[in-house]
Amino acid sequence: MKPRASAPSMLVLVAMLAAAGPAPAQVEGARIAGADKEPQNWLTTGRTYSEQRFSPLAKINAGNVGQLGLAWHLDLKSRTARGLEATPIVVDGVIYTSGAWSHVYAIDAKTGKLLWEFDPEVPGHYAGKGCCDVVNRGVAVWGNKVYLGAYDGRLIALDAKTGKKVWETLTVDQSQDYTITGAPRIIKGKVIIGNGGAEFGVRGYVSAYDAETGKMLWRFYTVPGDPKQPFESKTVEMIATIETRKRLSPLPSLRSL
Repeated sequence: MKPRASAPSMLVLVAMLAAAGPAPAQVEGARIAGADKEPQNWLTTGRTYSEQRFSPLAKINAGNVGQLGLAWHLDLKSRTARGLEATPIVVDGVIYTSGAWSHVYAIDAKTGKLLWEFDPEVPGHYAGKGCCDVVNRGVAVWGNKVYLGAYDGRLIALDAKTGKKVWETLTVDQSQDYTITGAPRIIKGKVIIGNGGAEFGVRGYVSAYDAETGKMLWRFYTVPGDPKQPFESKTVEMIATIETRKRLSPLPSLRSL
């Protein structure tokens, strides 16, 4: 005959589970592709791979939206009071978001309790390399990790439960005016990240990194480089050829039509 747990021990177990708080993130491609099955979550930037940013939730509508009120608030004190531009990611009761200077926050969605905060310690002088403040537009979640593109060009993976750094890799030449403010996207285990700085003359590109190790898998330049140097790929060569043809055969002006 199997022993049965007594009522007090069962209550203790329930209390322990409740005290544990929200479970750490577990996100993969199938969940994102099937996002409509769990509309309470916002698993990636734009909610779905198509990034339509439309929520199918229907409890809040035109008839009751006026009844909304403040449930909780959390003051984010990331070094200075700067801009907040991130779209929060919500996974199983936890909000993952970012703030000024590329700080990352994990917040209990029900209570507003700060679960952890990560400071990538971006040097203050790096603010001069960007055009539009030291903002950050969000993080990505994949598996049990949270991914950040830091303002100084680093790509950083964090443990979703603790906020501890798992790995980081430098994605830019920091001697030039590169920055990262955009949110990473993750597809089939590849973390996709770009960069900013074209207004200061740097050459833009998009890179993919292994989500587990941080190893760079490929890089695609969005504009051709030095014409005296070999092309990095057939695609870049094609772009250069098209642009050369445009210069040699410009489109007719409106006055000539």
